Amino acid sequence: MTAAYTTMTRRADFVAANGGLRVARPGFVLLARPNGGQGQRAGITVTKKIGNAVVRNRMKRRFRALLRELLAGHGLADTDHVLIGREGGVERDFALLREELLAALARAHAGKGDPPRRKGPRKPRK
Repeated sequence: MTAAYTTMTRRADFVAANGGLRVARPGFVLLARPNGGQGQRAGITVTKKIGNAVVRNRMKRRFRALLRELLAGHGLADTDHVLIGREGGVERDFALLREELLAALARAHAGKGDPPRRKGPRKPRK
């Protein structure tokens, strides 16, 4: 089955998406930002804070499966969608992740994002 979306690869696209709508869920954060008529695009980010390469790759595989299944029917048209993995996301039940993504996409459709992240000094790295 082919994906109904284009995969985002450029860092600039991910940075731009960070300025859009943000919907946080326990397993991930969904970023959605209109892309000016480039169609549905999706990207996945899982940082090293989540775990080792095996854990990060497993989470990315799960996110890709969710996007293939749900984005065509429930995603926003001409929008960049970015899924950012969260700490507990890899252990979450797949059906629960699916429900969370459906709820997050519904909130994005309604334009109801979470409050913007606070601007200010970052915590120092350990």
